[in-house]
Amino acid sequence: MKFKLPAFLENVETPVEGETLLRKFVADPASVGGEESLDLFSLANVGMKKNVILVGIDEVGRGPLAGPVVACAAVLKSPDIIPELNDSKKLTRPKREAMFDAVKDACACYAIASASVEEIDRINILEADFLAMRRALQALGMPGINESAPEIPVEVKGSFAEVSGTAEFELFIAVDGNLKIRGVSAEMQMPIVKGDGRVASISAASILAKVFRDRFMDKLAETYPEYGFEKNAGYGSKAHLDAIRKFGFTPVHRRSFHPKGLE
Repeated sequence: MKFKLPAFLENVETPVEGETLLRKFVADPASVGGEESLDLFSLANVGMKKNVILVGIDEVGRGPLAGPVVACAAVLKSPDIIPELNDSKKLTRPKREAMFDAVKDACACYAIASASVEEIDRINILEADFLAMRRALQALGMPGINESAPEIPVEVKGSFAEVSGTAEFELFIAVDGNLKIRGVSAEMQMPIVKGDGRVASISAASILAKVFRDRFMDKLAETYPEYGFEKNAGYGSKAHLDAIRKFGFTPVHRRSFHPKGLE
C-alpha cells in the first residue's frame, strides 16, 4: 500500500522545520502547531509511559547496475543540530563528504547496513531495501527483528536503549518514500514522500548511507578499474554501459535487472 504525504508536512520549507513538526506530532498528535515540548527522550510531561524515539531511515543504491543497497537509521540529538541538513542528492559529493563526520556526531545513535548483490538478485530490489533497513534497526536494538549479518559489516553508534536511558522505549520510524518497511510493525511507521528533503533525521540517514556506499564503490573501483565505479557509483552511465559491453559483467553487477541489449 502506498501512502500520501501527511498533511502537516506538506508546506515545510526545511528539514529542520519538518523534524520539529514531526517531533511535536510524535509527542502528541494534537499538538502540531503548538508550543509543546519537543523532547522525545523524556515524555513524562505528556503522560507517556515509555520514551518515544524518532528514527529517520533512508536507503541509497536502489537504481544502480552494480553494488549493494545501503540503508541508514538515524536519531538526531536535536532538530536543528545541523541546519544545512538536506536530501543527499541535493548536495555535491564534496559537500556530503565534508558533512559526514559532523552528521555522525549530531546523531544520538545511527546504524548503516546493507543488502548484497546476491540478495538483491535473489529477493528483488524492494525486498533488499527492506532487508537493509531492518538490519539497521536491528543493529540499534529494535526488538522483534532477527536478520542474518550482512556481507558488509554494519557501522553502528549507540543504541535505542542508550538514547532512551532505559530498556523501556517506543520507536516512531519516519521512512523516506511512500511505503512502510515490510517486517516491521506498521503502527510505528510513517512513510514521508521525499522525506530526505523534509525531515532532518531522514536527511541525516540519507547522507550517511550515501557517503558510506560511495566509499564502498570507490573500493570496488580498485578491483574493477575498467567500470569507473568511483565516478558512477554503479549507476548506468554511458561509460559504465560501454565498459560492460567491452568487458562483460563482474561478480558485483546485479543480474536481475539491467538495460536491454546487455544480456
